[in-house]
Amino acid sequence: MRSLGLIAVFSLCGVAQAAPDRPAMPPITDTILNGWLEPGEEIEARVDGDLNGDGDTDTAYVVASPDARTLHVMLSYRSEVDIGHSPAGELKLETDPLGAAGLTIDKGVLTIRDLTGGTTALSATYRYRAAATKEGARMRLIGLDATVYSRTFAHDGDEMSWNVATGDTITNLLKVAAADDRGYDKLHTRKFRQPVRTIYMEDTPGAEEELIRLTKAK
Repeated sequence: MRSLGLIAVFSLCGVAQAAPDRPAMPPITDTILNGWLEPGEEIEARVDGDLNGDGDTDTAYVVASPDARTLHVMLSYRSEVDIGHSPAGELKLETDPLGAAGLTIDKGVLTIRDLTGGTTALSATYRYRAAATKEGARMRLIGLDATVYSRTFAHDGDEMSWNVATGDTITNLLKVAAADDRGYDKLHTRKFRQPVRTIYMEDTPGAEEELIRLTKAK
């Protein structure tokens, strides 16, 4: 269902230049997106913008159902005989959202902000860029931030910021403020560098699992 006959061979060579003598492709319509849904699914959030530098409009959207939430990315393409949109990545999100996911596209970077959980919450931020592969364009993870905290400041928390493109990583302990139990103090800041590796959207590690791994490591 997801391919919808739209899969095309697609390559990126740096930043593609949009031809000045033709209009940009419009975004995928809501009618088309809704037509791709299965029973019980709905569009939780969407964003439109240029992710591959060709001047045409790409679309990222979250499909939600009672037991699943999935981000999909569709990149526009043009050939001599066809135009359309090609899937470039999917991301499984947590199924206990505290509101709709926030999606933005800025200077070719897709950012997803997702808050899930309950009184104890997980705030996760994912950043992706389109990258060329032999199979076509795919979304590559370039940044992952995560914070676990108490929304009522009932306990301490942890946070991390991982620049996947450079390996630079920062972690902090969030300590409930002694003088004000409605806030956190950042303690035990660690700055270090992890090996740089290529991670595509489908292989994105769990935000909470990475936070635990990085903050609990000796």
